[in-house]
Amino acid sequence: MSDLRIETKCVQGGYTPGNGEPRQIPIIQSTTFKYATSEDMGKLFDLEASGYFYTRLQNPTNDAVAAKICELEGGTAAMLTSSGQAASFYSIFNLASCGDHVVSSSTIYGGTYNLFAVTMKRMGIEFTFVEPDCSDEELEAAFRPNTKAVFGETIANPALNVLDIERFANAAHAHGVPLIIDNTFATPVNCRPFEWGADIVTHSTTKYMDGHGAGVGGCIVDSGKFDWMAHADKFPGLCTPDDSYHGITYAEKFGNAGAFITKATAQLMRDFGSIQSPQNAFLLNLGLESLHVRMARHCENGLAVAKFLESSDKVEWVKYPSLEGNKDYELAQKYLPNGSCGVVSFGLKGGRKAAELFMKNLKIAAIETHVADARTCCLHPASATHRQMNDAELAAAGVPANLVRFSCGLESAEDLIDDIAQALDKIVD
Repeated sequence: MSDLRIETKCVQGGYTPGNGEPRQIPIIQSTTFKYATSEDMGKLFDLEASGYFYTRLQNPTNDAVAAKICELEGGTAAMLTSSGQAASFYSIFNLASCGDHVVSSSTIYGGTYNLFAVTMKRMGIEFTFVEPDCSDEELEAAFRPNTKAVFGETIANPALNVLDIERFANAAHAHGVPLIIDNTFATPVNCRPFEWGADIVTHSTTKYMDGHGAGVGGCIVDSGKFDWMAHADKFPGLCTPDDSYHGITYAEKFGNAGAFITKATAQLMRDFGSIQSPQNAFLLNLGLESLHVRMARHCENGLAVAKFLESSDKVEWVKYPSLEGNKDYELAQKYLPNGSCGVVSFGLKGGRKAAELFMKNLKIAAIETHVADARTCCLHPASATHRQMNDAELAAAGVPANLVRFSCGLESAEDLIDDIAQALDKIVD
């Protein structure tokens, strides 16, 4: 389906039923699969034949949905994970191990920041965080001889910075390492990072891809463009025999198109088991079928709300990439010309107290530890998703104490604005 437009891929991608087969992707809710002989199953364990033997590694429902996301992103291989956090972890741990180093944008989701700066640091992997708009000299200085990857988000959550993907890709490639991009907020409908030089894309499918708050999940997609063997000394896990899996050298056996995802499945998923349930994959596919329609409405509502907030004397600042005058407006026009997302970040005059009072008085928007949903919701990150960060880390991540993350759903933009207006009126000086 590579020649079809993305709207058609959202609906038709990943699964083509044969004569008399189910039109909708079947839910294969089974842990195991039967084979006639041990020899048949042995070929699967040796990666000499395709098929299924245990859902912890692979499942037909999951693979069909992963194939759809792979088509949407323009990649060569993909896998589903149990959450976006698992996707972020696997994408790094598939390349880096104890004693290695990774460069990351500082304005990333607070949970990902903690995963990198705390948990993975305890595993011996060190991260250097750089501002997304750092100078070329500062970006260059962040690399080390043991750097294994660069990580960033297309649109940062919740700072809403737009990453200059092309610039970060060029820097990564100059040092012989891949660029990993979390494309959750933009989705492939609004940005396809591979077209700008990224090598690996991750998603929290819990957000816009699912779109209805029905199932937690994640996804990793490989572009198939990074030449692992050209940098074999940096990536021994891909370019030397894996003693834990029959001595397979992934980059040799599966090439650039399949090595990364095969290793992540045969090695990491085998050992960590962060598989997405087939039921959740089915629900995710239902969301994907309308993703192209929903994203347009999310963006329309986001821009309308951002313009209204910008006009309010109760609001200190507004961040929305597609809002003219925004710091990253030009980058948004380059990478996100058809719209960015439905999330608006803004700061209220009066700080943390004003933010809490505002949210308390909202009637349509619900306070939730969630974002990018059909229903409008909001959050005060400094008190929730980013509460593990100190003031300096919050500032570096672009999450000041008065920041409200407002995720516009699919409701009427006029009703959302009326709700915001009445809640703002409750804030007294």
